[in-house]
Amino acid sequence: MKSLLKNLGVILVIIGAVILIASYATGNVNNNTILGGSLALTIIGLITYIICNKRIVD
Repeated sequence: MKSLLKNLGVILVIIGAVILIASYATGNVNNNTILGGSLALTIIGLITYIICNKRIVD
C-alpha cells in the first residue's frame, strides 16, 4: 500500500500528460475543459508527490 501511495503523484502526472497527448493527437486542443482538467491533474500530482514523499519514509 505504501508503494502505491508513494507513486500516486507520479501516476496523476502521467495521466495528465497522456490526456494532453491524446487531445493533441485528436486535434482537440481548443477544448478548455480537457486542457484545464489535465492541468489540474498535473498540478495535483506534483503536490501529492511532494507531500507523500515528505511524509512516507521507508
